[in-house]
Parts: sequence; C-alpha cells; structure tokens
Amino acid sequence: MRPEEDEFNPLSEEEIREREEAEEFRRRVRREILRVQSGEADEEIARDREEEEAQRREEQEARQRVTRKRSRLVWQLFSGNILVNRSVAENYRYLAAIAGMCLVSIMVMFASLAADMKYSRMEREVQLLRERSIRLQEQLYRRTTHAAISEELQRRGIDLKDPRRPKSVVE
Repeated sequence: MRPEEDEFNPLSEEEIREREEAEEFRRRVRREILRVQSGEADEEIARDREEEEAQRREEQEARQRVTRKRSRLVWQLFSGNILVNRSVAENYRYLAAIAGMCLVSIMVMFASLAADMKYSRMEREVQLLRERSIRLQEQLYRRTTHAAISEELQRRGIDLKDPRRPKSVVE
C-alpha cells in the first residue's frame, strides 16, 4: 500500500454526519422561508385551520345528537337514566328484563285464551254436526223400515207380495 492512496480525513464519521444533518436542516429552513414569502404556507395554514374547525363542528354535532338522544323520555326509560336513586338504577336492567318477560307472558296468555275460545267454538260446531248427523240417520232409518216402505207402497197403490219360493241359503 502506498501512502498516497490513503487519504487522511481529520473529521470523524460522527462529525461528518452532524455536518450533513446541519446542511439538510439549513436547506429545509430555506425552503420554508421561501414558502412563507410566496404565501404557500399561509394557504396551508388556512386549510389546516378550516379542517380543524370542520372536525370540531362534527364532534360538537355528534355530542349534541347523543345528548338529544339521551334526553328523550323513551330513551331514558330504556336506559334507566330517568331514575334518580343510584341503587335502583344499577338494578334497572334486571327490572326491565322482568318487565319484558311479564309482557311476553301476558301475550302468551292472551294467545292461549284466543286459541281456547277457537277450540271451544269448533267443539260446539262439531257437536251440532254430530246431532244433525244422528237426526238425519234417524230420518233415513224411519224412511227405510219395512213398515214405512209398505205404507208408501199402499199409498201409491202397489201391492207388496212375498216371494212364492221359500228363501234358501246360497252356498
């Protein structure tokens, strides 16, 4: 190795890095100064302020919606916020669940009552149909008896005669 090829640098690597960082910082400061002088920075600042203001307005509107929702009587009843006593408010969910179950129980009771009334009505209709069926069978029996047939034949003037040959069983 030749001593001419080795370059001696009196600065260490850390000093070189610090100088590069300082130079980069100076460049950024110059760019920013130019932006401020040209008015670009003012426009960006104004845009940022407008965005922040719009975001604040949206957050405020959301808070107002929540407070309006919470102030409604129905919501207060469902959430339990209407209650003043804290111990009752803590158990409000359980009370609301019990009230819901009672409501369902009442609905089931009325549904079963309606079904029972319908069943009773249908049972009466079936009973009336059975009675009518029995009466019709009685009328049919009265009209088809031997005496009724012979009366009808006499009324029409037809003689009823017994067969001349004795009845025999066919095997």
